[in-house]
Amino acid sequence: MSKLLDYLNILDKDAAEREAYIKDPKAAMTKYGLSDKEQEAMMSGDKKQVADLLGISSDELHSYIMPPSMN
Repeated sequence: MSKLLDYLNILDKDAAEREAYIKDPKAAMTKYGLSDKEQEAMMSGDKKQVADLLGISSDELHSYIMPPSMN
């Protein structure tokens, strides 16, 4: 499983991690060890870009927390 997919699953299940991401996405993603490319995809707010990195269809990406600047 990719680190990005692991992180998305954590954000889906862990309220403290989700809050840290909402408060400071860049710091939270860096702390988790996501690559610059993974962080850029997450910050883009583009579900397809994130799904492409995961090698799945964007329809398969059930939950995706948009960066605070995108909400």
